[in-house]
Amino acid sequence: MSAFTPGSPDPGLAGLAGGPAFQDAQTDGYGSDDVFAERDSTASSAQGADSATLSTLQDLQGLAAQGERAAAEDPEQLERMDPLTVRPRTSSWIVCLVLGICFLLAAAGVWWLGVRTLAGQQYDDEVYRNFAGYIGRAPLLQSVLGIFRVNGLTIALCCAIGLLSYVIAALRKRWWLLAQVVAYSAVAYLAGRLLKSFLPRPYLINTESMRGNSAPSGHTILAATVTLALVCVVPRVWRALCAALGFAFTLAVGCSVIDGRWHRPTDVIMSILIAGGLALIMMACTRASGMDAPGTRVSSASVQIVSTVMLTAGVLGALYGGYLVWQMVSGFELGARWTFYGAYSSALAFIASAAALAFGSVLAMRQVTASPLSKIGLLGAPPTPPEKR
Repeated sequence: MSAFTPGSPDPGLAGLAGGPAFQDAQTDGYGSDDVFAERDSTASSAQGADSATLSTLQDLQGLAAQGERAAAEDPEQLERMDPLTVRPRTSSWIVCLVLGICFLLAAAGVWWLGVRTLAGQQYDDEVYRNFAGYIGRAPLLQSVLGIFRVNGLTIALCCAIGLLSYVIAALRKRWWLLAQVVAYSAVAYLAGRLLKSFLPRPYLINTESMRGNSAPSGHTILAATVTLALVCVVPRVWRALCAALGFAFTLAVGCSVIDGRWHRPTDVIMSILIAGGLALIMMACTRASGMDAPGTRVSSASVQIVSTVMLTAGVLGALYGGYLVWQMVSGFELGARWTFYGAYSSALAFIASAAALAFGSVLAMRQVTASPLSKIGLLGAPPTPPEKR
């Protein structure tokens, strides 16, 4: 037997430590430093892969941002990406052009019926003679219309509204739109002056109104033109309100010139239709500068509601006015007193209907041409994915 001295290593344990079993245990990983080193290496590799992936994603996002900036700075590239960012849909400007021509043809038809036919001249003269009397039965309405019978005040208001539309377009840096409304205003003004000078008025009956031509009404065409221009230049949230106010302003000016015996109803209706037709033709030339900025284009509930109400009321009012005139045609020839109220009511219906159709059409088509929804979605940052919980 071998002696065992306290404090000395146990030869049995020493042999066990140096034996094959203990070495196998170390090889299997029990307490080996090589295992931890391998784990650290694996973790470092994973972290490196994550860093490389993150760096790659950042690079891709940077390239995408550069591409978006380049596209925004290059109209041609932006147009190739999505044509609706720089011009309205083809169907939109075609509708504007067709509607504009229809309005101008309607203005010509109103002039022909009111000037070139015997019944038309009789109708105009009857409204001319009795309009002020029926307005006098409503003192408040007569007072309001009396404001617009002040020639200088009406022209000053119209000039102020027109200047405001130019300033708004300039402040929004919509230079093409500014050129559009300036050209539209000039063409409408020249159309009114030239037509008044050159349109004939045959003498068919002995009328109380002036025998010379008075179509179209310069005050009415001016009021309609500047307010329609304002509808076209304001931002989307203000379009419906401006259309409603423009309708009321144009209606008041149109009725005031009849109340003041400056014009016949045919002159007023014709003027509103000319202004509306030229405005629609102007919008057929809309381009990027006259459109809402990409990324901000959305539908408008106020535009949809107001334009629908105006168009519906315009159609129904025109039908009602036509029905009244159809009922009164025989009375015109006899000069019957029962036709007085019908002539006055139908004139109001026709003027209001023409204004409602003009402003409703321009409001609707302005929204369609200015805010077409993009084929590839609204431009801007992509939607953020939902967070995992």
